[in-house]
Amino acid sequence: MTATTTAQRQTRGRVRVEQGAKRIRAYLGGELVADTTRPLLVWEKPYYPTYYFPAADVRTELLTPDGGLAHSPSRGDAKTYSIQAGSGQRRAGAALHYEQSPFDELRDTIRLDWNALDSWFEEDEEVFTPARDPYARIDILPSSRRVRIDIDGVTIAESTKPRLLFETGLPARYYLPKTDVRMDLLAPTETTSNCPYKGQAEYWSATIGETVHPDIAWSYRTPLPESQKITGLVCFYPERVDIYVDGQLVQ
Repeated sequence: MTATTTAQRQTRGRVRVEQGAKRIRAYLGGELVADTTRPLLVWEKPYYPTYYFPAADVRTELLTPDGGLAHSPSRGDAKTYSIQAGSGQRRAGAALHYEQSPFDELRDTIRLDWNALDSWFEEDEEVFTPARDPYARIDILPSSRRVRIDIDGVTIAESTKPRLLFETGLPARYYLPKTDVRMDLLAPTETTSNCPYKGQAEYWSATIGETVHPDIAWSYRTPLPESQKITGLVCFYPERVDIYVDGQLVQ
């Protein structure tokens, strides 16, 4: 990195920029929009990076400036572009260009909105969640520790067969078999979320007495291969429930 970029990292929070090595492709309506073997990984948020494409590797003829401006305190101001490809499909504001960014590396790159495009490939494997952090890993371990989950003083789950998930930089998560969970107190919701390491999660709300606790538990019905050990198991937000491990409250 240049001295300028290093200084910006020191004064603009946790944003950092690194060179990636994977071939990354993005499509809209079946038409190739970008194809690069020189992606940049940009940590806009602490846990997961975002792919930025060298402008030379983006089909800029598919981009039209729409007069918008996106401001980032760390990355500067970006001009916004609409993407039109594949049988006339159009995605407004789906591309950003930080041509005056304080990060030198970003000035000649294009950021494509992950959700605005139809399909993404890392090498020849289609991926359905944003970029993985190359410095993070997940370990999923079976345990015989007794885990109890209480909500408002009511035990909603208790198991001696939990799976403990350890993810770099995050607290341990306790995944429990549904047979050890009071599923009669849970109701499925329409909420979903995506994780680069685990896949798509589905959620439940819990009703304790007259109180509804929305989206307090989740599960991965068909997780990604590296996380198959938690298939169908239920996890609760530790910040919103009381978790006891071998009788001790987890802080």
